[in-house]
Amino acid sequence: MISALDELAEAHRATISVWMGGLDGAVWLSRDADAVHHPASTVKLPLLVALYRAADSGGLDLDEEIPVRDTLLSVVPGQTYQTTQDYDQDDEVWDRLGSTASLRWLGDRAIIRSSNLATNLLIDRVGVEAVNAVYDDLGTPASRLARAIQDAPGADAGLDNTATAADMAAILRAVGSRTAASPAACEQIEAVLAQCEDNEGLPAGLPDGCYVAHKPGWIDEVCHDVGIVRPTGATPFVLAVMTGAPLPEAAGFGLVADAAAMCWQSRRELAEQTLA
Repeated sequence: MISALDELAEAHRATISVWMGGLDGAVWLSRDADAVHHPASTVKLPLLVALYRAADSGGLDLDEEIPVRDTLLSVVPGQTYQTTQDYDQDDEVWDRLGSTASLRWLGDRAIIRSSNLATNLLIDRVGVEAVNAVYDDLGTPASRLARAIQDAPGADAGLDNTATAADMAAILRAVGSRTAASPAACEQIEAVLAQCEDNEGLPAGLPDGCYVAHKPGWIDEVCHDVGIVRPTGATPFVLAVMTGAPLPEAAGFGLVADAAAMCWQSRRELAEQTLA
């Protein structure tokens, strides 16, 4: 299995990091899973967990309405940054610019359509440290949120976000096993992930109709998808695929789908080897 992924990586001059295993933490497959990547939009997964954890603690109400605005405070003190619609793919949030939206709805849009504006509004409301607390509490310190999307002053200051396949898998395991937040909150988080509409990555590499609650992400030469897979009549598992390659978006997701297909084909044998 590892050799097949090696060949795939070589063919595309790609970095391919994979973590696949059970919700109990059993490792079925790990290939460069601790390699550090730019997270792209997979950063929205720990953000959603942070949002629901804050609601669990009473720190906020998911039905709270907040102003929808495109200019927000940078992580650099005294500076602001602007989110732009041409760097987003969810017009529904932009349609509310100058109005309000609930935190719950913004959380949905950050995942389902990967809205950058919704994401930045949530980071502004929840806080960078709340997201990093998710990483810390779940034992994933290699992954960090340093700044919001398009926070130019933060980027100019050398601040950037990081993630690993192993860390994203750990967050997904905690969601899937209902320990990332309260059980009810974890169920809601997974339900949102299951509604993701960008399905060219993991879902494209799995059989048609296979349940996957996931969050993909893409920027130039970076393409990922990470999710909880619950096959009918079989053991649920977590699959995190993170890649770096000189490929356009469609080809990048094709690479992720190819890696996912290889993992799917080998999952039973790998799981049985873990139990042996």
